[in-house]
Amino acid sequence: MAGPKEQPLPPDVVGREEAVEVLRAFVVDGGLSIAFTRAFEEPDMWGMLLVDIARHAARAYARESDYSEDEALARIVDMFDAEIARPTDVGNTTTRSQQ
Repeated sequence: MAGPKEQPLPPDVVGREEAVEVLRAFVVDGGLSIAFTRAFEEPDMWGMLLVDIARHAARAYARESDYSEDEALARIVDMFDAEIARPTDVGNTTTRSQQ
């Protein structure tokens, strides 16, 4: 049976028992499906994680498209702000025990 198209492990986590996966994200039927663990004592650390992801995505767009890194990051931030202000879908969050 075929499974989802998964990303490979980052090279710096291979063989590292202390590494903890905190987020998996998949696009399914045009929507987002995620699995995550809270991972941090304070919620503000998720802000740092989201910014780090945005910067990595902006660099990928700069390498693979006509966008500069700054342009790509600005578009990501603009959409983040718009989605925070007026969510297109707030989704739902269920605990693993309810799955």
